[in-house]
Amino acid sequence: MPTSVSPASSRYRLPGLILAIALIVIGPFVLTSIASRASLRAQEALVHSYEVEARVAALSSDVRNIESVALAQLFGVEADLLHERLSFSRPRIQPQMQRLQELTADNPVQQRLLGELSSRLALRMAEVFEVLDTGRVPTVEQMERMLTRYPIHHLVDEIIAEEERVLQQRYQEAQAAERRARLVSGAGLALQLALLALLAWFSLREGARRITAERDSRLASQRATVMLDTVREPIALLDAGPRLLMHNAAFAELYGVGEDQQGAPLEEIGEGAWKDQAVLRRLTDVLARDRELWDFQVTQRTADDVERVMLLSARRMSLPDSDDHAVLLTASDISPQVIQERQIRELNRQLEGKVDQVSDVNRELEAFSYSVSHDLRAPLRHIAGFADKLGRHLGEHSDEKTDHYIEVISGSAKRMSALIDDLLVYSRLGRSALRLQMVDVQSMVNDTRAMLDSNAMEENPDREIEWEIGNMPIVVADENMLRQVWLNLLGNAVKYSVDSNPSRISISHRLQDDGSHLFTVADNGAGFDMKYAGKLFGVFQRLHAPSEFQGTGIGLASVRRVLTRHGGRIWAESEPGKGATFYFVLPATGDIQTKPESTT
Repeated sequence: MPTSVSPASSRYRLPGLILAIALIVIGPFVLTSIASRASLRAQEALVHSYEVEARVAALSSDVRNIESVALAQLFGVEADLLHERLSFSRPRIQPQMQRLQELTADNPVQQRLLGELSSRLALRMAEVFEVLDTGRVPTVEQMERMLTRYPIHHLVDEIIAEEERVLQQRYQEAQAAERRARLVSGAGLALQLALLALLAWFSLREGARRITAERDSRLASQRATVMLDTVREPIALLDAGPRLLMHNAAFAELYGVGEDQQGAPLEEIGEGAWKDQAVLRRLTDVLARDRELWDFQVTQRTADDVERVMLLSARRMSLPDSDDHAVLLTASDISPQVIQERQIRELNRQLEGKVDQVSDVNRELEAFSYSVSHDLRAPLRHIAGFADKLGRHLGEHSDEKTDHYIEVISGSAKRMSALIDDLLVYSRLGRSALRLQMVDVQSMVNDTRAMLDSNAMEENPDREIEWEIGNMPIVVADENMLRQVWLNLLGNAVKYSVDSNPSRISISHRLQDDGSHLFTVADNGAGFDMKYAGKLFGVFQRLHAPSEFQGTGIGLASVRRVLTRHGGRIWAESEPGKGATFYFVLPATGDIQTKPESTT
């Protein structure tokens, strides 16, 4: 799995490396310097204590030298050596005392002792110097009093003892400082080694990560190149020139790009295919102003000397290996689509002409049908009327054959009148506009059933009809046209199941996944052979003889016309003697057509 390095870690890597080197070089040096300074201070403190002791010893020596001269004078001893000692020691007393006070300024105990020593020494030396300066010979009693009146030896001992105590303390501090210095030095060395090890580990890890990243980058570049070459759409990367930085195989194949043209200006590619200044200007704007180019249609002559219609798209993108930007250009050959669009437009133009012709023919047929239907009504009324009058006129004088002829004439006129009525309804269903509204199918089916039950009871009071009506929806449709559908379908179910006792008619509904409504009307009537199902919904098409079942052959054609205008469809399944099942679909509200139907 490729190792990913976050941009934040890459940004802090160099400062972290510098900090680690600084810690390795400076850290131990600082720690060692601190320890060395502490050790040096401890050594200086020891030297300071040794100097104090030396100064006290020197002061005592000088006092003894002076007093020895005084004793020698007592006994009448005259020697040059004694006078040299006096000359050497006398001027050193005061400086020695001042130096001792300076050296012990940080020790209150020593300051107190030195103060007392200074006072006594001054008094003692005053008497000694008085004897020495006057040259008189003191008595033994005077000398004894002079040497014992202002004792200083116990003060010297106390000063030395105090300094020994301080010296011991400072010696211990010096040893502790030395130990700390050694410890700090060892710790600094250990820290250096640890930081060096950490730096070595970090360097090895970064090196391995860089190698892995370079390998992954090469693999990613190879994969990207393979993917680009696999894409059949020409793709190219351009710089500000615009010059060709890279491209895929499809681009090279379409525009004939050679291996030596990498980095060449775009207008030199493809033997003039890219010399269009408008295209070059737009590509320049993409890079300079960050304007995206989408679906810019141009005509180019490509390497195979074929003029093609190309769709260009371009956008600015950042290059991963620099701060520069480039243009990603894609070109799509839409020549086949353009040709197809031209053919489609031509076919549409021709079709519109044919539709206009068919519409004109249909309008003429509708007008002719409507006119003929109305024009036939008057002769039919005359035929039926005169046939009735003829029967009444003949009265009892009419024989059986005459009555048969009159009955045939009247029946034919009635069938012709019914046929004309159905033709008018069929014509009206194709011409009138849809008046869409909410229609309660449950109420419509129940009303149609009640009417058909009433008619059936009048024709045959002994007939029994069993209805099974499921839950019906509320739909959006033309109410009058939809009523015609139910009247024809349920009327046919009642008519063709007359020989079944009892007649069973089932009506159901199911809402389909696409939102459309599927209605089913099934009966246990005569049924029909499915090989004639193609004729079932044609005008004047009947699958039963008029002697078996009355009808004009227009009812199911009217049903199909209504459903077609609503965007629906109808079909049937049946077997002879086992009844028939009719299925029809009304689409969802948004799919209903509202234009009048054009019939052929």
